[in-house]
Amino acid sequence: MAKLKIITGADNPILRKRSVEVKKFDAKLKKFAKDLRAKMVEADGLGLAAPQVAENIRVVVVTLNYGKPNAVAVTMVNPVIMWHSEEMVQREEGCLSLPGQYGKVWRWKKLHVEFRDVEGERHVLKLAELDARVMQHEVDHIDGVLFIDRMGKGEGTEDLLM
Repeated sequence: MAKLKIITGADNPILRKRSVEVKKFDAKLKKFAKDLRAKMVEADGLGLAAPQVAENIRVVVVTLNYGKPNAVAVTMVNPVIMWHSEEMVQREEGCLSLPGQYGKVWRWKKLHVEFRDVEGERHVLKLAELDARVMQHEVDHIDGVLFIDRMGKGEGTEDLLM
């Protein structure tokens, strides 16, 4: 696979399309996941989704426990938010696909996410605070939603539901 390039632009059709579920857990997927993780680190991001590098598949990599000794990048295939708290928190977000743009977005404070690893094994993680925010941001990407679409939406509004 060629070196991955992050695509940009709020009107980019690739970033606005819902990604397809991964069905094959093979060497190609493992290579892509490794390259996606490397690109996220190179770009100094907390997360990166496949559509951001022009791949229309439901794969994301997120950095959990950012800034802590136990920080780890986790690749998630076909992630689904299974539960979320009612409590929401508003914080500023940015995006590698929208360089220089920042804005305040309401997100659920806690959530549970189910996903597969690159081997196809099922996992469930309970996430809170920044980890939950990054996860929601990346799931939005594979659903064709950008953080700017959520700016200005009030706490508890129905349009925040995925």
